[in-house]
Amino acid sequence: AFFANKVEHESRHCNGKGLPRQGSSSFDRVYTANQNCGHAYPTFLAVLWCAGLLCSQAPAAFAGLMYLFVRQKYFVGYLGERTQSTPGYLFGKRIILFLFLMSVAGILNYYLVFFFGSDFEIHIKTITSAISPLLLIP
Repeated sequence: AFFANKVEHESRHCNGKGLPRQGSSSFDRVYTANQNCGHAYPTFLAVLWCAGLLCSQAPAAFAGLMYLFVRQKYFVGYLGERTQSTPGYLFGKRIILFLFLMSVAGILNYYLVFFFGSDFEIHIKTITSAISPLLLIP
């Protein structure tokens, strides 16, 4: 809602009415940042749900909250110069990778239980809980 509100505000500020795709460079930056965030959310939601369901809910929820904060930073950085959005983008990629690895660990644990009877769920939850605070390091 914040991103859409910024696009609408910038559109009205630049051209008066409507949502044109071409206009001032500030509108283009806001519109592009909104599109980039919108395109990234389906991937984020997929790996967030998989990590939470298959591995551990608490570290997945923490990473999800961090990702929302980082996307906000990316969007606000994109409003200035495009180089200001780079730290938010790279930080977001790291969080998505963490969630993806949690998902893969959960899937591997499922197959280990299914085929071999070995359950490493406790170990995986301990490791992910210990690693998740490291996401705070820029």
